[in-house]
Amino acid sequence: MGKYDALGTFLRRWRRRNDAEGVELRFGHIEDIIGGLLPRGATEPEWWCANGCADAHASHRHAWLDAGFEAIAEPKAEKVYFKKQPPL
Repeated sequence: MGKYDALGTFLRRWRRRNDAEGVELRFGHIEDIIGGLLPRGATEPEWWCANGCADAHASHRHAWLDAGFEAIAEPKAEKVYFKKQPPL
């Protein structure tokens, strides 16, 4: 089980139980979910992006992408909005 699998599980459950377009999580809540600290890189928007990044297929991104979300980060505010993506 990878470090971010619990985040993917959280988002999948949230998606099934909620009709809202997305969910905003503070870094601290994400750290509670994953049971550890986010890396320093999470303070950079590039760590969260999935399109146009040099490392767009990094393993941590699979947690939210596989759960059907895109991440819209505000690293300076230490929060991320996970927006539902339409089913494929």
